[in-house]
Amino acid sequence: MTIPGKLSSKQWVALAGGFALLALLVMMWRWGGTVEDSQAYFDTARYLRGEVPASELRAPFPYRLLAPAVAAAIPGDTRQSFALLNWLCISATAVMAALSVLRVGASRQAAVLAGLLMILSVPTFWYAPYLLTDPASICARAAFVLAVLSGQPWLAALAGVTASAVREENILLLVWLLAMRRISLPAGLAALALAGVWMVVVRWWLIPGLPSYVWAPSIQTVITALKDVRSLASLATAAGLVLPLALLGMRQSAPALQPLKSLLLLMLLPPLYAALCVRVDGRAIWGLYPMLVPFAALYGAAWLARRRA
Repeated sequence: MTIPGKLSSKQWVALAGGFALLALLVMMWRWGGTVEDSQAYFDTARYLRGEVPASELRAPFPYRLLAPAVAAAIPGDTRQSFALLNWLCISATAVMAALSVLRVGASRQAAVLAGLLMILSVPTFWYAPYLLTDPASICARAAFVLAVLSGQPWLAALAGVTASAVREENILLLVWLLAMRRISLPAGLAALALAGVWMVVVRWWLIPGLPSYVWAPSIQTVITALKDVRSLASLATAAGLVLPLALLGMRQSAPALQPLKSLLLLMLLPPLYAALCVRVDGRAIWGLYPMLVPFAALYGAAWLARRRA
């Protein structure tokens, strides 16, 4: 039996297992760590298990409820459950990245390279081990990209709604799906409404009463960010290999990948707005990997093929 793409089912199992093992090796150095806002997500999962009171929660982190809720539902120690969820998300993201490039007619080498670019990156090494919602968000974005490249608008809508439940800025995936007419108007509006209802329910019913917070653009925030060497280094290392390869790949990319360019531009807006309001680090670029990696993988595989010729 051969499943979609150019790999047999046995080969897919071996590839998925290899990606999972590699992701574990990359992530295990700080498995389940908590720093800065990751502590807030960890506390949200603990709150859902009844381990801490609501007074321990800090807005806006508890409003990004889905990933902590899934982590809380996994049996075992909360810290280990959350770390396990992140590992599963990174592993699944690599598999979906590989399948995405096969969907556009790329080679096996490009598929393997796509998965490796997802895993062998500074963000996966540095951020993925911590108890953050980014791995789940990136996984949902990868599922959205795969659905779009596979011509499955309903699956894309489902991935977009799921991604919006993980992090609120992902609602732009649904906006893109509707604006690009990838889905019918009634279905697109229904998906947007569902995502919006979830956010309202979380904010006003499931996690009510938290102190308010405001993200206000400030030139002083930008000036401070430009002086923050650690954040700038984080952005540079996250861009690393993937961004240059993707930019080169966009110059002569497969026609099927063209829609990802407009999606990428739209998904740039949340990190750009965040840069005006709060400190931004490499996770801003990491979140764009599902759109960047297909371009990077195809270019990288073509370059390797020319070197062997």
